[in-house]
Amino acid sequence: MNKRLLLYPLIIGFFGCLIWFIIRQGSHLTTDGTTHANIATTATPATTPATVSSAESVWISLVHNVQHPLALLLLQIILILLTARLFGWLANKIGQPAVVGEIVAGICLGPSLLGMFWSSGSAFIFPADSFKNLQFLSQIGLAFFMFVVGMELDTHKMKNKAHDAVMISHASIVFPFFLGVLLAYYIYPQFSPANVNFLSFALFMGIAMSITAFPVLARIVQERKLSGTPLGLLAITCAAADDVTAWCILAVVITIVKAGTLWSAVVTMVMALLFLGAMLYVLKPWLNKKIIKLQAANKQKSVVALAFITLLFSAWAAEVIGIHALFGAFLAGVIMPAEVSVQKLLTDKLEDVSVLLLLPIFFVFTGLRTQIGLLGQGHLWAVFGLIMLVAVGGKLGGSMLTAKLMGQSWSDSLGIGALMNTRGLMELVVLNIGYDLGILSPEIFAMLVLMALATTFMTGPLLDIVKKVEESRLHASQIG
Repeated sequence: MNKRLLLYPLIIGFFGCLIWFIIRQGSHLTTDGTTHANIATTATPATTPATVSSAESVWISLVHNVQHPLALLLLQIILILLTARLFGWLANKIGQPAVVGEIVAGICLGPSLLGMFWSSGSAFIFPADSFKNLQFLSQIGLAFFMFVVGMELDTHKMKNKAHDAVMISHASIVFPFFLGVLLAYYIYPQFSPANVNFLSFALFMGIAMSITAFPVLARIVQERKLSGTPLGLLAITCAAADDVTAWCILAVVITIVKAGTLWSAVVTMVMALLFLGAMLYVLKPWLNKKIIKLQAANKQKSVVALAFITLLFSAWAAEVIGIHALFGAFLAGVIMPAEVSVQKLLTDKLEDVSVLLLLPIFFVFTGLRTQIGLLGQGHLWAVFGLIMLVAVGGKLGGSMLTAKLMGQSWSDSLGIGALMNTRGLMELVVLNIGYDLGILSPEIFAMLVLMALATTFMTGPLLDIVKKVEESRLHASQIG
């Protein structure tokens, strides 16, 4: 044993000395065969560079390393995650979904707060040329998240649900869409970017007013233990139908905007319909058989790999066709097998990465684009108030009145309206698409982001009002 202990340092020391000797000899070599010593004798003192102290050299090296794109991206992600978790925790403490806090965190890290009070630090941590990296990461996270949303969509429940859900859902889209187009007519001359036609601007304002955040709504229903109640079931079904319809409309709107001409739009729509048909009627049956067979053979890694390939291919095909990669990711989730074990396996693999790591990057990226300081003039806040009126009146009012007409009580109708008025993440997705396409100006983008935050924030207090009304009604009926 002692010999082994002695042999180890001898071997390491011997070969270490040989390596040091070779490096020492090689340090005198140059590419043309001359030595560094010969070069040094021919150099004049005037060509000797100014010496830099070791402390300064270390500091310069550290600053250079921090500004390296990878180091900067990692620093941004660390800051984003810490801030998002903090604000998400604070939102939960006041009875709001974590998504509200994460949106606020994004706005705080952007020019609206951090950039206003510490402009040099904001420029150092979030320089403009780093936005592309954040955007790509956020898009990947959104694609994963939309895939999970597509899997959670219960199409069978939608088919079997009563006529009420379809009526409420479509009314909650058509009415705010109309109001959004009407609003666009009045604000287009002042707030539309140059070279954007009225059709594109009006369609995006319509879709921005009519979207519902199905994932946020589902989590609110679950957190408030409404999943088994008639109100919760009806709201979930309405939101699911709303989600599918709104995404189909969004795909059509993106097609029209990107195509430019009527003929191009028709060609893109035909390709999109062929893609949709191939996914639903060709790939979906094959995936069901293949994934079930792999699952039965306990080949879980193969199941995950096949699902990932389907997700990436669908997102790529949708982007190439011109209807956006997120629609393809959502569709890939819809065609996954409905078996609980398969969905749990894929959700466990994707949800934590997308929700905890990549989605906060999307919220902060949105916040970096949101410049509330642009709304410094009084008339701009008046326009924001008009947007809020149209958004809440169209979505909450349209859903509530339709639910009442379909025979629901006033309290349940208000509850459905409050839940359908929740915009959250899905609204931000739509807004970022419109901003990337150059359809929404920075002012309108900021107003719509604030509207998404406000309408999501309203959901909890409105549901508390519904709960108190129901308790009062039950108490009155018991006394009577």
